[in-house]
Amino acid sequence: MKKIKLKVDNIEYGMLVNGLVELRNKLLREKEDTSPIDELLLRLVDKK
Repeated sequence: MKKIKLKVDNIEYGMLVNGLVELRNKLLREKEDTSPIDELLLRLVDKK
């Protein structure tokens, strides 16, 4: 897997997290698997 580093400011970081949370909520409503989104959210929050 290729790693990518992305520099974002606090506003952009918030937008990324909010977008992923919205996607996760949509998947939950549709009873779809959220584990890839969960992993990414945990990695994002852990790095902050």
